[in-house]
Amino acid sequence: MRSGRSAGSHARVRPGGSRLYGLQMQVEETIAFVTDEPTGLEIRINFGVFAGRDATSAELEELGKLLVPEAGEVSIVGEERHDMAEGSEVVLHQVRVAVVPERVPEDLAERRAFCERLVGLAEIWARQCINERRAEITEL
Repeated sequence: MRSGRSAGSHARVRPGGSRLYGLQMQVEETIAFVTDEPTGLEIRINFGVFAGRDATSAELEELGKLLVPEAGEVSIVGEERHDMAEGSEVVLHQVRVAVVPERVPEDLAERRAFCERLVGLAEIWARQCINERRAEITEL
């Protein structure tokens, strides 16, 4: 049996040669999610976690073109956020999309479906941006 550590391996090798077996964990990749805000809905896209960079202005415009037919009116912000505490700092490249309350359905089932459609579009957009930019970098 082959031993070693790789991204697909469930075992790790200790320096002494004995194996340490770990539990298999499945980490869900959350690219986009919705939050209820007093000013309406906000979709937050964890762009930098997956892309390793900020979204460009052109990419934000493309996101708007995807969302406006569904949401009517949106406000999109690409931001670099710094969360700091003593001894640590986190830099987050995030995209926030605000949807005004007038465009959000009041019925709970309709609201849920509306949110799912917007999050789905945001995830499609993010994956396309990430894949296109990766392709550009690997072609250099």
